Amino acid sequence: MVELDKHPESAHILKLLSAVVDPEIPVLTLEDLGVLRAISVVDDTVGISITPTYAGCPAIDTMRTDIETTLAAAGYREVRIQQSLSPAWTTDWMTETGRKKLRAYGIAPPPAMTSCGRPKDAIECPQCCCREVKLISEFGSTACKALYRCQDCREPFDYFKCI
Repeated sequence: MVELDKHPESAHILKLLSAVVDPEIPVLTLEDLGVLRAISVVDDTVGISITPTYAGCPAIDTMRTDIETTLAAAGYREVRIQQSLSPAWTTDWMTETGRKKLRAYGIAPPPAMTSCGRPKDAIECPQCCCREVKLISEFGSTACKALYRCQDCREPFDYFKCI
């Protein structure tokens, strides 16, 4: 959830930024992913806080540029983007809409976590919903995903890792 300050422009800025997509998974917005953490406005300066999915995320510079470009196009010239690593990003910050978008896109979304830090549900194939899946590689098309294969339909698929 994005934390907004009380400035009347903050909600408008969030609406603008809700269209900025993740450069690695373009079906998700930064808001869906939970990377966009806070928006503040002080005088003429917009402050944005983002938390990458992991500290070495190669997409963070593109995210910054996309945020700056989106806000500049709307007339916001003074934008300061702060990268926050604490608290660390977690898949719990993903929206339910984001999880549904991932599944529709063919990527198995991370399940919700229990209070013990374990997934509530098993990994399901996004094609046929079978839970009989096999890990092929700890890393999929990006470092935040793993590659699995469904034992039923035999299709390989990315799984967004729980973090």
